[in-house]
Amino acid sequence: MSRAPSRAPLEQRIGEFGASRAPLVIWFALVLLGAAALVCAMVPVGPDWLGVTGSVTVATAFTWGLAARTGGRPLIFAPLALACGLVAVLSDNDLLLTGAAVGTAAVAAVLGVMITVPAASIVTAARECVVALLCAAVGALATVGFEPAIQKERFEYVGLGLAFAGAIVLVHRLGAGFHGLGRRGLIIVGIGGVVLAATLLYAELLRRYGSTGLVDELLSWVTWSRDHLGAFPRPVATILGVPALAYGCHMRARRRQGWWVCAFGVAATAPAATALANPAVSVREASLSVCFSLLAGLVLGWLLIRLDLALTGTRGRRSRVAEQEAAVRPEPARFAPLL
Repeated sequence: MSRAPSRAPLEQRIGEFGASRAPLVIWFALVLLGAAALVCAMVPVGPDWLGVTGSVTVATAFTWGLAARTGGRPLIFAPLALACGLVAVLSDNDLLLTGAAVGTAAVAAVLGVMITVPAASIVTAARECVVALLCAAVGALATVGFEPAIQKERFEYVGLGLAFAGAIVLVHRLGAGFHGLGRRGLIIVGIGGVVLAATLLYAELLRRYGSTGLVDELLSWVTWSRDHLGAFPRPVATILGVPALAYGCHMRARRRQGWWVCAFGVAATAPAATALANPAVSVREASLSVCFSLLAGLVLGWLLIRLDLALTGTRGRRSRVAEQEAAVRPEPARFAPLL
């Protein structure tokens, strides 16, 4: 009788980021120290240089982590990120500081997606969405720590664009290229692209050319939500980002093409990474907005997963349990290189 292949060799391929625990411990220490410095600067407590120091530390650590996770060269890209951050801070140039901030937001958004693992059930898929948004939240602290001079919409669009481009480049390698999509994957990616473009285009057209009555009606909903709930969810994260990330992690437990769906998860992590950049929005409101987007998006993600299972013939509780137990596609552990 043939035995099922062991997952041990794949999970043990940890490389630079985890062959020993020392690099991982150092990485976590840098992230925690950087985040602590940023929180102190936000309170504010301590010297004035804590904010930029925390931002440079987190940006360097996240670049290191992303390079190591995706099979890149951490010892090249991490020092490069450190040098860029130091040049921006020491120059005190608004353009360089803004570039460092948007770059940090993009790296945090992509790392949030890349650090996820396959999810056999909706519960574990929800857990992966939380992990991704927590990573983006640390990136949001680092982004605002650079004190960028921004135009809000432009900054958010650039951050989302950079994150999406980076995710597509990495997912092209992780998802076996375009030829690995298949008809089903191509349809899913096409729908995701249309939803992303339509959401951004509609929001921009509404902001620029929308009728007064329609804009006032929509603003009344936003105002009501802010007054009674404390915040309003981000539309692109709610409609596309969180559902795509939940469904993508769920699909990755079964098919490699799930990585292509996960790429649209940056529509959730990128807005979270730039959530604090708007000085007109408080930290509490920005945090609640991300949480509301997560909760509403997970409902849509659950519906997508149930629809996918129904289309594949998995109906009934017993069938779903059996399908979930069979979803054992191996992937490296969370802090192991994917390539």
